[in-house]
Amino acid sequence: MMRKLIILFGVAVLLSSAQPIHAQNDSDTYRQLNLFGDIFERIRSDYVKDVSDAELIESAIKGMLAALDPHSGYLNAKSYREMQVQTRGEFGGLGIEVTMENGLVRVISPIEGTPAFRAGITSGDLITHIDGNAVQGLTLSEAVEKMRGPVDSTLTLTIARPDVDQPFDVDITRAVITVQSVRFRVEGDAGYIRISSFTEKTTSGLERAMESLNEQLGDAMTGVILDLRGNPGGLLDQAVKVSDAFLDQGEIVSTRGRRSGDSQRFNARRGDIANGKPLVILINGGSASASEIVAGALQDHGRAVILGTKSFGKGSVQTIIPLAGQGAMRLTTSLYYTPSGRSIQATGIDPDIVVEQARLETVGSRSRRNEASLPNHIAGQDEDSADGGDAGAAAQADERPFDFQLARAVDLLRGISLFGKKIVN
Repeated sequence: MMRKLIILFGVAVLLSSAQPIHAQNDSDTYRQLNLFGDIFERIRSDYVKDVSDAELIESAIKGMLAALDPHSGYLNAKSYREMQVQTRGEFGGLGIEVTMENGLVRVISPIEGTPAFRAGITSGDLITHIDGNAVQGLTLSEAVEKMRGPVDSTLTLTIARPDVDQPFDVDITRAVITVQSVRFRVEGDAGYIRISSFTEKTTSGLERAMESLNEQLGDAMTGVILDLRGNPGGLLDQAVKVSDAFLDQGEIVSTRGRRSGDSQRFNARRGDIANGKPLVILINGGSASASEIVAGALQDHGRAVILGTKSFGKGSVQTIIPLAGQGAMRLTTSLYYTPSGRSIQATGIDPDIVVEQARLETVGSRSRRNEASLPNHIAGQDEDSADGGDAGAAAQADERPFDFQLARAVDLLRGISLFGKKIVN
């Protein structure tokens, strides 16, 4: 009994130190603590196996945080170290951003170039089993920990996919994942920049990308396409800096917590890295958190046209609170709001132009009738030298799979450019 009282006293002191003064004498709180102590003692004395006090307390903490929302949780010392490494852009694992949904692990997005990406894991997949063991009943942190392991070791994920009738297994080999946050290339007469996640290196990568694209295209650049599809988010300060890079002034995002004094506002400074060139942002259901901050800010300021499908809707802020010698807790402390005051949480960002990803087939030209196909037609000036352009077009075909959403973005920028030239003329 003395042991129980000591435990209750310790928990009560811990809670009272974190509670407002008016809650310290709340009798209901102490009745609940008494219930906790009864259950703790019963498990220690009667459970079929011996369980250490440390295990029971840690499990209670995990359960308490996991019950709050899908993104709050407890990080033991090992998980905390891995999280710190991950935000620096290099970590070990599969390369997927996940959340909890109805007791299963839902994939927000695989990170481009990682083992999960190469294995064909896609946004919206549900992970039901890990190495044959059911995910149901695990917290998100526990499920993530099971998916981590030694480099070059293999695990099996059982996937339930919305458009597939039966769950199926996918074998994935763990690897040290170095995330190249920013990739870029010339796409037609536009600059294309892909941000796969927001790490400490994102802003510097964006600056290098724009510098290179300006050197390649110069004044001929019709605009910039910022691809945030499948980007699960990352560091808030990087999302603010990326938004700021394309804005001259105004609010970027605000965060509002439980108390009015916890609110924060982030504003842009003068200077547009694209020099006012038209900007199109691509988003989809895998665009979350920091991606939604960027899309929402540039949409509200009218700086960019948002194209694609509705984003994920993760508009909450998690604060990492270190616990001396015991890892850390990830606690949801506030919500994101766009400059116009829209909440991102559970609503996401609606694109200005909805474009579903689609597979496109070119209609063959053999069935097309024209003047040249009519018998006894008068030959045109260049007809004798025509060699049929289909072969040349085929030779120039891009090796990458056709990206319908990206093609629409390129067409949109080209149309804006042509329209602008006509007005000037």
